[in-house]
Amino acid sequence: MSVATAMIIGAGSQLSQALAKQLSAQQVSLVLFVHDPESLKQFAESLPGEVAVYPLSIDQPQAVIAQLNEAWTTHNGAHLVIVNTGVNDYDPALPWSIDQHAIDVNVMGFAAASQCIFKLMCEQGYGQLAAINSIAGQRGGPNVAYHASKAFAENYLQGLSMHAQRLKLPVTISDIQLGLFDKAVHLNTQLLLSPIDKVAGQILTALKKGKRRVYVTKRWRIVAWINRLLPEYIYNTRHWKPKKKRG
Repeated sequence: MSVATAMIIGAGSQLSQALAKQLSAQQVSLVLFVHDPESLKQFAESLPGEVAVYPLSIDQPQAVIAQLNEAWTTHNGAHLVIVNTGVNDYDPALPWSIDQHAIDVNVMGFAAASQCIFKLMCEQGYGQLAAINSIAGQRGGPNVAYHASKAFAENYLQGLSMHAQRLKLPVTISDIQLGLFDKAVHLNTQLLLSPIDKVAGQILTALKKGKRRVYVTKRWRIVAWINRLLPEYIYNTRHWKPKKKRG
């Protein structure tokens, strides 16, 4: 019998599915949200515990709010909700379509989902809202809108945490600061990419401890600290300066 309910908003990624596997193994009832529910049918059936799958229109804030409210009512709330909905694309030509998509999903969709769940947890009287974020939000970067959106997410989560404290409610807000995990997946480099089960395990361990902010994997705490301290003239290196022509 399941002892808790967890929702994962954005369950299509490898990391979300690793989290789902570990939660299900702990007899946690799962409610998964994904753009195409049919694509997750086989995965959901492979899990040992109770699993329900719902559609997610993350780039349409009003639709997201309606979808989350419906599922929340159906399952009588949740103890834990993990938001993992970020997109990260890059084109050196900086087409507006890429920035707009990042803003629609990482800012508008993220805020709509997070605020909706926060308000539902406040009504419920308890809960933990966790978001998969990135150290990329500490400073600007070539993926302009992505870096900016992660800074937005970090501050948005901090604001929700302060609001919970003001209301004196046991609603925990957890900011999961990943290292360059998404970049490593995209580049398929083992130098940066930790085993996904290890990443998921560290996230769940931190959530059980009620961590407000955690760096995953742990080594990225040092990288994040150095990243914040680097002066602009070092951080903003000039690798793209035109090379001098040889005589």
